[in-house]
Amino acid sequence: MLPKPPPREPQLGFLYIPPYRIIGHSVAGEVTTLQIPELDICFDMGACPRPMLAMPYVAITHGHMDHIGGLAYYCSQRVFQGMTPGNIIVPEAIAPAIKKMMDGFIDLERQQTKYNLIPLPPEGTVEIKNNIFLRGFSLEHTVPTYGYTIYERRSKLKPELVGLPQEKLMELKERGEEITKTHEIPLFAFISDTLPGPWLVREDVRKAPIVFSECTFFENDHKARAKTGMHMHVSDIVEWTRVLECQKLVLGHVSRRTNLAIAKSELQKILGRAKADKIEFLMDGKANKERYERQQMDAGEHPTQTGERPPRRPGGGGGSYGGPPRGPRPSGPRPGGPPSSGMRS
Repeated sequence: MLPKPPPREPQLGFLYIPPYRIIGHSVAGEVTTLQIPELDICFDMGACPRPMLAMPYVAITHGHMDHIGGLAYYCSQRVFQGMTPGNIIVPEAIAPAIKKMMDGFIDLERQQTKYNLIPLPPEGTVEIKNNIFLRGFSLEHTVPTYGYTIYERRSKLKPELVGLPQEKLMELKERGEEITKTHEIPLFAFISDTLPGPWLVREDVRKAPIVFSECTFFENDHKARAKTGMHMHVSDIVEWTRVLECQKLVLGHVSRRTNLAIAKSELQKILGRAKADKIEFLMDGKANKERYERQQMDAGEHPTQTGERPPRRPGGGGGSYGGPPRGPRPSGPRPGGPPSSGMRS
């Protein structure tokens, strides 16, 4: 009898929540990495699937291996493929350890891989696109950990000046008076491994249209385990939804022991259909595929017209979607091709 082949690796989870694509892989204790292509950023890099290479920024939440295991590979491959060095945003407290880890790879590979390490103090910000900023804030986990909010800065005319003639506004501006006020509009919040706490009801998290959160435990008798490991239990999510104003709450970092169909059914019983319908599971492949096909049909497109590869098995698997629509390839030579700078053989 022939030996059995290894189990298939799951494909990336994919959700389209206008105007953003949410692409990634997140399983408790194994790997978390999430990409928002429209915002040029990944959150965490427990592994580095090919699409992640195109993102110039990676925001690391904490130093556990399932969240940083692919970081050195991400930096190395960007250089290898002739792309600009990756920008790694990390909590200020773990920046020295991240640098030490990266220095270890320099010693191993006997080459210098360029990257930009950006230590971020609590409530510090980084501009990742024009007028698009990322802010880090502290969570409570077993190691120093951040959550992140991405927001847009918009300048609007001060309310008391609305309706004034253009000439008058120009006159005030020439006199050095501020005629606009800057507003910070939250776009996306990322909550990593954490206990529940006041960080969940921050205004920028509470008002973000899309929130991604870990939810590791679902079983009723695992509340103590969640507290010990400093993770979220589904009961915390239920409580949190009372104040969240988001359009969608995307759950990741779910344990493999969790049956997603049962989890969704229980959420509907507790929250009611309207609130439960606001919750999506990143790795619920079959449901997410069907959801995207409905979006295509609503837009007047046929699901086969997108260039998307169909899943390997019809409705196959309880865990992972057959892959997001294909985007542009990262620039530079293909993996396995000649190195861009003669660095590798």
